[in-house]
Amino acid sequence: MRRVSLLSTLVAGLCLAGLSAQAAGGRYVNPADRAEERIIPMYGNLPACEDPAVLGEITSWFNSREAKFWGPLQAISFDRVRPVAWRPWGSDFIPRRFCTARVLTNDGVLRRVDYSVRENLGLFGWTWNVNWCVSGLDRHRSYAPDCQMARP
Repeated sequence: MRRVSLLSTLVAGLCLAGLSAQAAGGRYVNPADRAEERIIPMYGNLPACEDPAVLGEITSWFNSREAKFWGPLQAISFDRVRPVAWRPWGSDFIPRRFCTARVLTNDGVLRRVDYSVRENLGLFGWTWNVNWCVSGLDRHRSYAPDCQMARP
């Protein structure tokens, strides 16, 4: 008897709070909570994975980081560029496009690069930004193990 009243109290509390069974499980997004409905809306207008501006930003940051801290390694070109996921965590999170590719470096080695293009995370929140990790060259283990944390 006591279990039944506790369960009914819990269900009544969820109903009074305006939550459905789906919301309690984390699968339902209230339309008012979507990224498009925020004070500063985010519409997901992001460049594609193979966009030259995206690949150019990765190349620029990679080459400057390697020259400054690690040595003469430079990115030469990209191939097998493909999207992995689009907004994988739902419409109430910051829009992100996850991609993967291979990068050829000047030592002749092809390495996997995982990256995400993120909306409103650029300079002063005005533009998109790229977050990236080159497999085998994550020397600070920021995305360990093997760039897995740079993927969805």
